[in-house]
Amino acid sequence: MPVAIITGASKGLGRALGAALAERGWDLVLDARTADVLQETAKELSGYGTRVEALAGDVTDAGHRAALVAAARRLGGVDLLVNNASALGAEPLVRLDELPLEGLRRALEVNVVAALGLVQEALPLLRAAGAGAVIGVSSDAAAEAYETWGGYGASKAALDHLSAVLAEEEPGLRVWAVDPGDMATDLYAAAVPDDDDPRPEPAGVVPAFLRLIDERPVSGRYGAPSLLEDR
Repeated sequence: MPVAIITGASKGLGRALGAALAERGWDLVLDARTADVLQETAKELSGYGTRVEALAGDVTDAGHRAALVAAARRLGGVDLLVNNASALGAEPLVRLDELPLEGLRRALEVNVVAALGLVQEALPLLRAAGAGAVIGVSSDAAAEAYETWGGYGASKAALDHLSAVLAEEEPGLRVWAVDPGDMATDLYAAAVPDDDDPRPEPAGVVPAFLRLIDERPVSGRYGAPSLLEDR
């Protein structure tokens, strides 16, 4: 069975994507920082009859990243790596003149440095998979300038660029940066707690990710809404 590593998988988009893959028979290695929530997710997803390894930890820890890849190796390899774990830099978001530099460093460490570190760790298994793929979960803020989203947007723009370069350097892989669009997630609630406008549930954008996995278009940056509209 194919194997996926998904970071930030205890809730939101990571959990929804994990459930969709488990339903299709994928084995999973799941990461999140909150152990009890992650274990609940793993128990639910294992109900589909697939093998689920749940490792609580911080993706900025090199030892934790190595443990994630080692768990995938025990399951048979890595066919898909989803860098979904994200840090905002400030909660709630603030203008650049107020953005704590430590917060910016944290966003860059989680969203960029750790993502590349996990790719590096998993790369031999991704190459060996024959149809390996990497998904970097991006944001509209990576491409557009929105007030208060500067630090987070800059980190996601950097992840997009790393993804584009990785695609050039690893032509045997598919490397997709995916903007999922607006979603009702804890991350968005922490970013803009005063915004109570209704937003789609993460499960609603999962079919866009599944389309990429199924059709394997060329590496590049994709918007989930466009992928859903084109079906």
